Amino acid sequence: MEDKKALIYYCAKELFSAKGFKDTNISEITKKAGMAVGTFYNYYPSKEKLFMDIFLEENTKLKQTCFHSLDLNQIPLMVVKQMLILNVKGMKANPILKEWYNKSVFEKLEQVYLEENGVNSVDFLYDNFLELITQWQAQGKMRKDIDSKMIMMIFAAIINIDTHKEEIGLEYFPELLENMTELIMESLMNCSK
Repeated sequence: MEDKKALIYYCAKELFSAKGFKDTNISEITKKAGMAVGTFYNYYPSKEKLFMDIFLEENTKLKQTCFHSLDLNQIPLMVVKQMLILNVKGMKANPILKEWYNKSVFEKLEQVYLEENGVNSVDFLYDNFLELITQWQAQGKMRKDIDSKMIMMIFAAIINIDTHKEEIGLEYFPELLENMTELIMESLMNCSK
């Protein structure tokens, strides 16, 4: 049974990569997998759930790759800037992760996924980075008066601002993101607080 689920998963991943979420349907996925449409529903309740499972796995892989290529000997500001740059490049280079920027599609996907899986199911693997923040706090490189998990939420907010660049104004966005990141990081690195 796991072989069929894996086959559906990999066929869907190929189709989502080639055609995007909106232009891929369940019948195409099952046809590519050589099985009936009804078989799909034995493993996945919806196309959205399948896509989000693939998206989360791809996002986890990207975050791990980014993290492992960071120069952790730099000051926290430079590490975070480097992580943001690598993350944005990786998101835009991966056709599945690129759907993140298609606001109308991704809002619906996320809503359906959360309804099916619960709020705690979307964790984009920040464990390594959380450990790094805790380490920086212990070394006196980052404020200790803010919980490390709250600092992770601040970083998540910085990453998520990318989905609002049209509202902010494309002509201001790259500079705004850089200035905002720098101001936040300078505050977080102000260990006298």
